[in-house]
Amino acid sequence: MPTLPPGPSEQGPPHEPPLHQHRDVAESFGIDAARYDRARPRYPRALVDRVVAASPGPDVVDVGTGTGIAARQFQAAGCRVLGVEVDPRMAALARRRGLTVEVAAFEEWDPAGRAFDAVVSGQTWHWVDPVAGAARAARTLRPGGRLAVFWNAGEPPADLARAFAEVYRRLLPDSLAARQWTTPAGDAYAALALRAADGMRAAGAFGTPEHWRFTWERDYSRDEWLDQVPTTGSHTGLPAALLEEVLQGVGAAVDAAGGGFTMRYTTVAATAARA
Repeated sequence: MPTLPPGPSEQGPPHEPPLHQHRDVAESFGIDAARYDRARPRYPRALVDRVVAASPGPDVVDVGTGTGIAARQFQAAGCRVLGVEVDPRMAALARRRGLTVEVAAFEEWDPAGRAFDAVVSGQTWHWVDPVAGAARAARTLRPGGRLAVFWNAGEPPADLARAFAEVYRRLLPDSLAARQWTTPAGDAYAALALRAADGMRAAGAFGTPEHWRFTWERDYSRDEWLDQVPTTGSHTGLPAALLEEVLQGVGAAVDAAGGGFTMRYTTVAATAARA
């Protein structure tokens, strides 16, 4: 979920491993691939255009392509896109939408001698080892090719955020879904972008990383928001009865706020060109 950042340090409590080691979660999103494709927000056109303009050509690898949400946006901007996706269920839907997808964890993916102008990753780079992923991207890119990783960070109106927090404190008190409402989403995802930039530096093959931000808004009805909630990593593994309780509580909060709301999004990106 765009409003569920993994946290300022890209991990949970100190005893837990980094998120890129939680393969069970990373591979859980295909449980309802059609809902994921339907409900997840797209990315601002300004971001896509800036990546395209900063890349030396139109050949793009989309890491963690999922159902192809970002990939289709880059296709619409004139790019030739190859998806790499760890979950075969997500890859199957993306293929049905006309994309070419290879199933692999990106750190282990073999480009087989092919070279690309950009490697992009929307809402997924925290599932990739930041140093190994950047090193793999460098081996995939032509000189001057661009690595660009980005996340949508959403913040609902403050009163509604407090109401959501109460639902999760009551039903999922020890979960990330409960903790996340205490941290501004933009700050948490900015921390992920900083970690990604550190990985680019550590890979030793990129120029100085840049940080980009894009702000935009989207209106949600109650039903639209409830359609998205089950697609997030904090919800994909919940028992059906508990998920239904969560949806009822969140839906009641949106009803009390008038039946809909405007989400304020900030899309944060970390990007660098291959030296």
